[in-house]
Amino acid sequence: MKTAKNLLLGTAFIAGMAAASGSALADPLSTPSMAGPLSNNPNPFSVDLPDWLGPAGGKVYVGGVVSGLAYAQSNATHGALGDADSLLDISNAQLYIEKTDGWFQFYAQFGAYSFPTVGVPYSKSSITPVLSFGDVPVAYIKLQGQDSLADFSIQGGKLPTLIGDEYLFTFENMNIQRGLLWNIEPAVSTGVQVNYSHGPLNISLSVNDGTYAKEWNNLSGLISYAFTPTDTLAFSAGGNLGSGNFSELNSGSQYTLIYTHTDGAFTISPYIQYNDNPDLGLFAKGSSVFGGAVLASYSFSDNWKLAGRVEYETESGHAGVFTTPDILGYGPGSNALSVTVTPTFQWKQFFARADLSYVSLGSASFGFGPANNKSDQFRGVFETGVIF
Repeated sequence: MKTAKNLLLGTAFIAGMAAASGSALADPLSTPSMAGPLSNNPNPFSVDLPDWLGPAGGKVYVGGVVSGLAYAQSNATHGALGDADSLLDISNAQLYIEKTDGWFQFYAQFGAYSFPTVGVPYSKSSITPVLSFGDVPVAYIKLQGQDSLADFSIQGGKLPTLIGDEYLFTFENMNIQRGLLWNIEPAVSTGVQVNYSHGPLNISLSVNDGTYAKEWNNLSGLISYAFTPTDTLAFSAGGNLGSGNFSELNSGSQYTLIYTHTDGAFTISPYIQYNDNPDLGLFAKGSSVFGGAVLASYSFSDNWKLAGRVEYETESGHAGVFTTPDILGYGPGSNALSVTVTPTFQWKQFFARADLSYVSLGSASFGFGPANNKSDQFRGVFETGVIF
């Protein structure tokens, strides 16, 4: 909670500094990415840094999110600090700073956050940064090509993953809670990424540490193509290069295929995902995970929207003499189905929304409840806050 308090004080100071400097209102921030239905502040603060800073000088944009959530759930496992029958917590208390022009650019996001995820015990924002990506979860420097090289860029630091169809933080996504498929994807990786963008084609390639394993032994890539102004197909893949850290989630390879269609107020994005985890030794047999999801949202007006997600995933393998990786977390050979519905209200920078979710398990060795013997879980989440 101390981190969040300090961030709120810092937010007030930076916003006051920007206002005192007479900075003009600017275009919406391009980062962090937001899938909707929430939208970024259309008029973020900007500050002009002095020329003596060299390439780091110029216009810098400042934004952030302060939000809290409340949840109630059935069959709580009580398996994490914050995983209770019901709870109030801070979901985001973050600032982000971004420079988007010139050949030298940067982005940094810092503060408190939590990762509410369907089917997973909730962990409080006071400990989530310690257990995951720290108080600065995303930060990188970007070198943007100029003139004839304007289609190319290279960036390095703590980078959002190229894998999957859901982003890192609650406010970036259609639903408050991330999904089952998101939970077995990398989220943030430390590494270097090269990008090419020309017209409808975008290509990115990264050498990184996969699931934040602190060893650069993973390669990931993304290619997307907009066939029409309303239809985009994207393919991403990542995997271990064959050395170093062989944790269950960092040892194999992962592939996703995503189609996105927009039609006025309606957006739908189905995608499929496949994980292949190799044998790790004589008594450690590999497994594979296959999953699919459909995400959709509809805008009734500028203020009211509705989003939903349906997903299913299944894992091969079985418990026994030969150890099989338990990627899903419900035991080898298990499967899971989830359904989530999220009505959303946003007025200018203020938003309020709710998640209603249900998860059902099959062939699970580990389920829900204090004894891990329950096969389903209902959860209701309410989140409200300000995107500034």
